[in-house]
Amino acid sequence: MTNSDPTALPDPWQSLHKLLAAMDAEIEQVYVERGIEGVRPRFAYPLIRLAHTGPLTIRELAESLDRSHSAISQTVAAMRKEGLVTSEPGPDARTRRIDLTERGRSLVPFLEAEWRATHATVAELDAEIPYALTTVVEEVRRALEHRSMRQRILHHLVEPAG
Repeated sequence: MTNSDPTALPDPWQSLHKLLAAMDAEIEQVYVERGIEGVRPRFAYPLIRLAHTGPLTIRELAESLDRSHSAISQTVAAMRKEGLVTSEPGPDARTRRIDLTERGRSLVPFLEAEWRATHATVAELDAEIPYALTTVVEEVRRALEHRSMRQRILHHLVEPAG
């Protein structure tokens, strides 16, 4: 342990985390205002995908959404708790097939409309700010392809003696 607490410094990620959480909360408020309870914005992508593909295993769903198995597994558990999806044994003992419930299926038209409206909103925001967020994200991704986050951290890492 060192004498200075590095967590006492401002967290460079905090403003981004707060912004994303605030935007998600506002999307969720749109749902609540329309009487849709228990649905989080992170449910929209997998629910819409399942409506278009039919039942998928968690692995298939994760791959189709370019998300981690763990993240989708947690999302599926939360959606199952809200009565949006079912989970049945898959082709082998280690897999589960995920499908929409009637409730989940009934929400898809609204979720698709909200998805499109959210994308239009992001495009609108990109036009209003000096640096389009989508462009900045792509530039950060390219910079990290050139020199990874890990490489950059290791360049700055001063390990304690001992």
